[in-house]
Amino acid sequence: MSLPPATITSVPINDFAAANEELASTVMEQYYSCCGKEICRGCVISFCKSGNTRKCPFCNADLANKTEEEEVEDILKRVAVNDPVSICVLADSYYKGLNGVQQDRTRAMELYARSAELGFNKAHYHLGHIYRDGGDMKKAKFHIEAAAKAGHEVARFILGMIEYKSGNMERAVKHWTIAASAGDYHAMNHVRKYFELGVIRESIDSTLAAYNASCAEMRSEARDTFIRGYISHISA
Repeated sequence: MSLPPATITSVPINDFAAANEELASTVMEQYYSCCGKEICRGCVISFCKSGNTRKCPFCNADLANKTEEEEVEDILKRVAVNDPVSICVLADSYYKGLNGVQQDRTRAMELYARSAELGFNKAHYHLGHIYRDGGDMKKAKFHIEAAAKAGHEVARFILGMIEYKSGNMERAVKHWTIAASAGDYHAMNHVRKYFELGVIRESIDSTLAAYNASCAEMRSEARDTFIRGYISHISA
């Protein structure tokens, strides 16, 4: 998807932000238990188009007829060698009771913490989200900050929300600007909102241009094909 360079004067900001809303609301990574890799779903579609519909795009493992129990065994093997992505996936399974694993949120928290200690930003994000829902804002902020520093744009946006709710508007805007520049749709909308309200007084053209460039880099024909199929599936 090719988008023009964006400024307030060249592209209506509401129209521009809407062009990437579906990208923000779609999970674009798929985990493969054979090698413990999270792979872009656009890349998966491109790989499948080449005729490899039942193989892993990364390690080329044959996935045909693999059972849920075998997938869990693969995850456990990756966990045993301290693979942070697989540890986080196993934590998700325990937290939600997925993949044939009995729900155990205490075990899930232990695994999220282990993955976070190994530096996985999504584990920090999940811990921050859980602590935030539980009302422990000190721990929530610690983990959300760690995720944001490690490049998790949604965590950076939420960090801005925490600062906003604490009355620190200047810090909130800084976090939203960083997240928006990295392509976060919700952060860009908040920057737009407070620019239009006059809270942000300086031009946001540079932030919008950076957002435009980041979103353009994240889009491709294969990714858009997946997004269209995903939206059609959940709308059916």
